[in-house]
Amino acid sequence: MKRRAFIVAAVSLAMISASPARAQSVEEFYRGKTITILVGFTAGGGYDLYARLLGRHMSGHIPGKPAIVVQNMPGAGSMKAAQFVYGVAPKDGLTLATVSRGMATEPLLNPASTGFDPTKLTWLGTVTSETSVCATWKTSPVKTWPDMFTREFSLGGSAIGADPDTFALILRNVFGARVKLVTGYPGGNDINLAMERGEVEGRGSNAWASWKSTRMDWIRDKKINMLVQIGLTKAPDLPDVPLMMDLAKNPDDKAVLKLLSASTTIGRPLFTSPGVPEERVKALRAAFDATMKDPEFLADAKTRGFDINPVSGEEMQKIVVDIVATPRAIADRLQSIIGTE
Repeated sequence: MKRRAFIVAAVSLAMISASPARAQSVEEFYRGKTITILVGFTAGGGYDLYARLLGRHMSGHIPGKPAIVVQNMPGAGSMKAAQFVYGVAPKDGLTLATVSRGMATEPLLNPASTGFDPTKLTWLGTVTSETSVCATWKTSPVKTWPDMFTREFSLGGSAIGADPDTFALILRNVFGARVKLVTGYPGGNDINLAMERGEVEGRGSNAWASWKSTRMDWIRDKKINMLVQIGLTKAPDLPDVPLMMDLAKNPDDKAVLKLLSASTTIGRPLFTSPGVPEERVKALRAAFDATMKDPEFLADAKTRGFDINPVSGEEMQKIVVDIVATPRAIADRLQSIIGTE
């Protein structure tokens, strides 16, 4: 009898051991954890402020309600953060990032030095698709589009591939504007401070939404001159500022400007590493989408003057794939333009 009981117990134990372990649910994984959102720029700029707005509201929409912290990882125009999430961070869905929208085109232009494939990043969405604006400080003699061709003026930048640098070079090398690019600033906020201090006269590109959310007093008090818009369409509240794409001199230039302008749709992107388990990707994308409709989030954004015009993670993934599939001839022409110092 004892022997039979022993055999039954042994068989039962073996069956239990052979049974596959129950997979951990998304809620169980995230409960008690902390998600980090890395910002590829210094604190105080538009990317940073949008990330902090998102971090305050997204947690409640993620199963398990993990804490969310925002950390700044500036470097190489935000490429440092992109490379970290792509190749170093654990592929578990606990490390997210927001970087320059130009990072989607950078690997197309410099595949050997970039070190990541944007189509393999896991895109979660963007808080807003945007139109950018090139602007100069009030004391600059360059106050309008025609003024850019009458005298040399300085625009601040941060690194190759960052929007302020890219569009400063476009202005100079495509249109012939007399731009002197002063690069190396850690982030957009640092360029803005340099404008105030008189180190540079302006900035080659900054999202119109960011100008409004971070420097509304500059707009109100007419401390900056808006020279040209960058995007597929004009911002509704800047009807008199020309759109760069409309100023293209020939079809080849227009094709290059369209590629760059398409990247403005990426706006303030949020993504995580390649290889994150699919059920966590679905949960993070759903949480992002839910946050974009959250009344408290929208009220917070409105109070702070932030534009919200979201694009879903699935749509973002398609946009990035389309950008990377750009014909080589257009990419090579763009490279020749922005690679000329």
